Amino acid sequence: MTLEILTSDALTAQHGFFTRKGGASEGLYTGLNCGLGSGDDRDVVAINRQRVAKAMDVGIMDLQSVYQIHSADVAVIDAVTDRGFSKADAMVTATKGIALGILTADCAPILFHDAEAGVVGAAHSGWKGAVTGISEATVTAMEGLGAKRDAITAVVGPTISQRAYEVGPEFFEDFIATDMEFSRFFAQGKDDRMQFDLPSFCLHQLRASGVGAAKWTGHCTYSDPDRFFSYRRSCHKSESDYGRLISTIRL
Repeated sequence: MTLEILTSDALTAQHGFFTRKGGASEGLYTGLNCGLGSGDDRDVVAINRQRVAKAMDVGIMDLQSVYQIHSADVAVIDAVTDRGFSKADAMVTATKGIALGILTADCAPILFHDAEAGVVGAAHSGWKGAVTGISEATVTAMEGLGAKRDAITAVVGPTISQRAYEVGPEFFEDFIATDMEFSRFFAQGKDDRMQFDLPSFCLHQLRASGVGAAKWTGHCTYSDPDRFFSYRRSCHKSESDYGRLISTIRL
Protein backbone atom coordinates (compact mmCIF):
# COMPACT_ATOMS: atom_id res chain seq x y z
CA MET A 1 0.00 0.00 0.00
CA THR A 2 1.23 3.50 -0.84
CA LEU A 3 2.19 5.84 1.98
CA GLU A 4 -0.26 8.64 2.68
CA ILE A 5 1.54 11.88 3.51
CA LEU A 6 -0.43 14.96 4.53
CA THR A 7 1.21 18.32 3.83
CA SER A 8 0.46 22.00 4.36
CA ASP A 9 0.85 24.73 1.74
CA ALA A 10 2.00 26.98 4.59
CA LEU A 11 5.30 25.10 4.92
CA THR A 12 7.85 25.37 2.10
CA ALA A 13 10.36 22.93 3.62
CA GLN A 14 9.96 19.26 2.70
CA HIS A 15 7.67 17.78 5.34
CA GLY A 16 4.93 15.27 5.97
CA PHE A 17 2.30 14.31 8.51
CA PHE A 18 2.29 10.57 7.78
CA THR A 19 -0.92 8.62 8.32
CA ARG A 20 -0.97 4.91 9.24
CA LYS A 21 -1.40 3.88 5.60
CA GLY A 22 1.38 2.10 3.74
CA GLY A 23 3.15 0.42 6.64
CA ALA A 24 4.25 -3.15 7.32
CA SER A 25 2.79 -3.58 10.82
CA GLU A 26 -0.13 -5.89 11.59
CA GLY A 27 -2.74 -6.41 14.27
CA LEU A 28 -3.23 -3.50 16.66
CA TYR A 29 -0.46 -1.69 14.82
CA THR A 30 -1.70 -2.30 11.28
CA GLY A 31 -0.06 0.22 9.00
CA LEU A 32 2.82 2.63 9.43
CA ASN A 33 3.60 2.28 13.14
CA CYS A 34 6.83 4.19 13.77
CA GLY A 35 6.91 3.82 17.55
CA LEU A 36 9.90 1.87 18.83
CA GLY A 37 8.35 2.22 22.28
CA SER A 38 5.27 0.26 21.27
CA GLY A 39 4.92 -3.50 21.64
CA ASP A 40 5.19 -3.98 17.89
CA ASP A 41 7.97 -6.06 16.35
CA ARG A 42 11.02 -3.77 16.35
CA ASP A 43 12.19 -5.13 12.99
CA VAL A 44 8.85 -4.22 11.44
CA VAL A 45 8.94 -0.75 13.03
CA ALA A 46 12.41 -0.35 11.52
CA ILE A 47 10.97 -1.18 8.09
CA ASN A 48 8.28 1.46 8.60
CA ARG A 49 10.84 4.06 9.61
CA GLN A 50 12.96 3.18 6.57
CA ARG A 51 9.94 3.83 4.37
CA VAL A 52 9.52 7.24 6.00
CA ALA A 53 13.21 8.06 5.56
CA LYS A 54 13.01 7.12 1.88
CA ALA A 55 9.92 9.30 1.41
CA MET A 56 11.82 12.19 3.02
CA ASP A 57 14.88 11.56 0.83
CA VAL A 58 17.22 10.89 3.76
CA GLY A 59 19.12 7.90 5.06
CA ILE A 60 17.68 6.05 8.03
CA MET A 61 20.38 7.47 10.35
CA ASP A 62 19.32 10.97 9.31
CA LEU A 63 15.71 10.45 10.42
CA GLN A 64 16.07 11.83 13.92
CA SER A 65 13.76 11.23 16.89
CA VAL A 66 13.81 11.90 20.62
CA TYR A 67 12.63 9.96 23.67
CA GLN A 68 9.45 11.95 24.33
CA ILE A 69 8.56 12.67 27.96
CA HIS A 70 5.77 15.31 27.82
CA SER A 71 8.21 18.09 28.66
CA ALA A 72 9.17 21.50 27.28
CA ASP A 73 12.71 20.32 26.49
CA VAL A 74 14.23 20.86 23.04
CA ALA A 75 17.16 19.04 21.42
CA VAL A 76 19.37 20.85 18.90
CA ILE A 77 20.35 18.45 16.12
CA ASP A 78 23.33 19.04 13.85
CA ALA A 79 25.82 17.06 11.77
CA VAL A 80 27.92 16.08 14.79
CA THR A 81 25.12 15.40 17.29
CA ASP A 82 25.15 11.98 18.91
CA ARG A 83 22.38 10.19 17.02
CA GLY A 84 21.00 8.53 20.14
CA PHE A 85 17.54 9.25 21.53
CA SER A 86 17.75 12.32 23.77
CA LYS A 87 14.98 12.87 26.32
CA ALA A 88 13.07 15.83 24.89
CA ASP A 89 9.82 16.72 23.16
CA ALA A 90 11.07 18.90 20.35
CA MET A 91 14.00 19.17 17.97
CA VAL A 92 15.44 22.00 15.88
CA THR A 93 18.11 22.03 13.20
CA ALA A 94 19.75 24.26 10.61
CA THR A 95 21.57 21.32 9.01
CA LYS A 96 20.47 20.19 5.58
CA GLY A 97 19.72 16.52 5.07
CA ILE A 98 18.41 15.82 8.57
CA ALA A 99 14.72 14.94 8.98
CA LEU A 100 13.18 15.64 12.39
CA GLY A 101 10.56 13.01 13.31
CA ILE A 102 7.97 13.47 16.06
CA LEU A 103 5.72 10.60 17.21
CA THR A 104 2.10 11.10 18.27
CA ALA A 105 -1.15 9.21 18.85
CA ASP A 106 -3.59 12.01 19.81
CA CYS A 107 -1.08 14.60 21.03
CA ALA A 108 -0.33 17.38 18.56
CA PRO A 109 2.66 17.21 16.23
CA ILE A 110 3.85 20.73 15.34
CA LEU A 111 6.22 21.45 12.46
CA PHE A 112 8.09 24.78 12.27
CA HIS A 113 9.99 26.51 9.46
CA ASP A 114 11.81 29.79 8.99
CA ALA A 115 12.49 29.79 5.25
CA GLU A 116 14.66 32.92 5.33
CA ALA A 117 17.02 31.66 8.02
CA GLY A 118 16.93 28.01 6.94
CA VAL A 119 15.84 26.56 10.29
CA VAL A 120 13.23 23.89 10.99
CA GLY A 121 11.72 22.43 14.13
CA ALA A 122 9.35 19.67 15.21
CA ALA A 123 7.51 19.38 18.52
CA HIS A 124 5.33 16.86 20.35
CA SER A 125 2.65 18.83 22.19
CA GLY A 126 0.27 17.05 24.50
CA TRP A 127 -1.57 19.15 27.05
CA LYS A 128 1.36 18.96 29.49
CA GLY A 129 3.88 20.12 26.92
CA ALA A 130 1.53 22.81 25.66
CA VAL A 131 0.82 24.33 29.07
CA THR A 132 4.48 24.18 30.16
CA GLY A 133 5.67 25.96 27.00
CA ILE A 134 6.94 23.50 24.39
CA SER A 135 6.01 25.90 21.57
CA GLU A 136 7.84 28.84 23.14
CA ALA A 137 10.84 26.64 23.88
CA THR A 138 11.00 25.43 20.28
CA VAL A 139 10.80 28.96 18.90
CA THR A 140 13.54 30.09 21.31
CA ALA A 141 15.77 27.19 20.23
CA MET A 142 15.18 28.10 16.58
CA GLU A 143 16.21 31.69 17.36
CA GLY A 144 19.46 30.28 18.71
CA LEU A 145 20.12 28.92 15.21
CA GLY A 146 19.38 32.25 13.54
CA ALA A 147 15.61 32.16 13.04
CA LYS A 148 13.34 35.15 13.67
CA ARG A 149 10.05 34.65 15.47
CA ASP A 150 7.92 36.61 13.05
CA ALA A 151 9.41 34.68 10.11
CA ILE A 152 8.46 31.27 11.54
CA THR A 153 5.48 29.35 10.22
CA ALA A 154 4.10 26.60 12.47
CA VAL A 155 1.57 23.95 11.48
CA VAL A 156 -0.26 21.70 13.94
CA GLY A 157 -0.87 18.27 12.42
CA PRO A 158 -3.45 15.55 13.10
CA THR A 159 -4.45 15.53 16.76
CA ILE A 160 -7.44 14.74 18.91
CA SER A 161 -10.25 17.25 18.43
CA GLN A 162 -12.37 18.89 21.10
CA ARG A 163 -15.43 16.72 20.45
CA ALA A 164 -13.36 13.60 21.26
CA TYR A 165 -11.31 14.93 24.17
CA GLU A 166 -13.40 14.48 27.30
CA VAL A 167 -11.76 15.39 30.61
CA GLY A 168 -12.81 15.44 34.24
CA PRO A 169 -13.30 18.42 36.55
CA GLU A 170 -9.87 17.91 38.15
CA PHE A 171 -8.19 18.37 34.76
CA PHE A 172 -10.19 21.54 34.13
CA GLU A 173 -9.45 22.98 37.57
CA ASP A 174 -5.73 22.22 37.40
CA PHE A 175 -5.52 23.69 33.92
CA ILE A 176 -7.23 26.98 34.65
CA ALA A 177 -5.19 27.32 37.85
CA THR A 178 -2.35 28.20 35.48
CA ASP A 179 -4.40 30.93 33.81
CA MET A 180 -8.13 31.59 34.20
CA GLU A 181 -8.31 32.69 30.56
CA PHE A 182 -7.61 29.09 29.55
CA SER A 183 -11.23 28.27 30.44
CA ARG A 184 -12.20 29.34 26.91
CA PHE A 185 -10.58 26.17 25.55
CA PHE A 186 -13.18 24.02 27.34
CA ALA A 187 -16.80 23.29 26.50
CA GLN A 188 -19.34 21.71 28.82
CA GLY A 189 -19.79 17.98 28.25
CA LYS A 190 -22.08 15.43 29.90
CA ASP A 191 -22.66 15.83 33.64
CA ASP A 192 -19.43 17.15 35.18
CA ARG A 193 -17.28 16.34 32.14
CA MET A 194 -15.59 18.94 29.96
CA GLN A 195 -14.39 18.87 26.35
CA PHE A 196 -10.85 20.23 25.89
CA ASP A 197 -9.77 21.88 22.63
CA LEU A 198 -6.12 20.84 22.28
CA PRO A 199 -5.53 22.10 18.71
CA SER A 200 -6.94 25.54 19.51
CA PHE A 201 -4.84 25.72 22.67
CA CYS A 202 -1.71 24.82 20.69
CA LEU A 203 -2.53 27.55 18.16
CA HIS A 204 -3.02 30.02 21.03
CA GLN A 205 0.36 29.17 22.51
CA LEU A 206 2.05 29.44 19.12
CA ARG A 207 0.53 32.85 18.42
CA ALA A 208 1.45 33.99 21.92
CA SER A 209 5.06 33.06 21.15
CA GLY A 210 5.06 35.53 18.27
CA VAL A 211 5.35 33.24 15.26
CA GLY A 212 4.43 34.76 11.91
CA ALA A 213 1.74 32.19 11.11
CA ALA A 214 0.12 29.24 12.87
CA LYS A 215 -2.37 26.77 11.38
CA TRP A 216 -3.98 23.38 12.08
CA THR A 217 -4.51 20.80 9.35
CA GLY A 218 -7.96 20.06 10.76
CA HIS A 219 -7.57 16.29 11.11
CA CYS A 220 -8.87 14.46 14.20
CA THR A 221 -6.91 11.33 15.12
CA TYR A 222 -9.65 9.82 17.29
CA SER A 223 -12.45 9.95 14.74
CA ASP A 224 -10.61 8.47 11.74
CA PRO A 225 -9.28 4.99 12.63
CA ASP A 226 -8.47 4.09 9.03
CA ARG A 227 -5.91 6.89 8.82
CA PHE A 228 -4.70 7.60 12.35
CA PHE A 229 -3.60 5.83 15.51
CA SER A 230 -5.25 7.10 18.70
CA TYR A 231 -4.26 6.41 22.28
CA ARG A 232 -7.66 7.42 23.61
CA ARG A 233 -9.55 5.34 21.08
CA SER A 234 -7.43 2.30 21.99
CA CYS A 235 -8.29 2.85 25.67
CA HIS A 236 -12.00 3.10 24.91
CA LYS A 237 -11.78 -0.17 22.96
CA SER A 238 -9.81 -1.82 25.83
CA GLU A 239 -6.91 -2.58 23.50
CA SER A 240 -3.55 -3.46 25.02
CA ASP A 241 -1.48 -1.00 22.98
CA TYR A 242 -1.54 1.40 20.04
CA GLY A 243 0.62 2.52 17.14
CA ARG A 244 2.41 5.85 16.77
CA LEU A 245 2.18 8.27 13.87
CA ILE A 246 5.22 10.16 12.63
CA SER A 247 5.43 13.77 11.44
CA THR A 248 8.64 14.98 9.82
CA ILE A 249 10.33 18.06 8.39
CA ARG A 250 13.75 18.70 6.81
CA LEU A 251 15.73 21.37 5.01
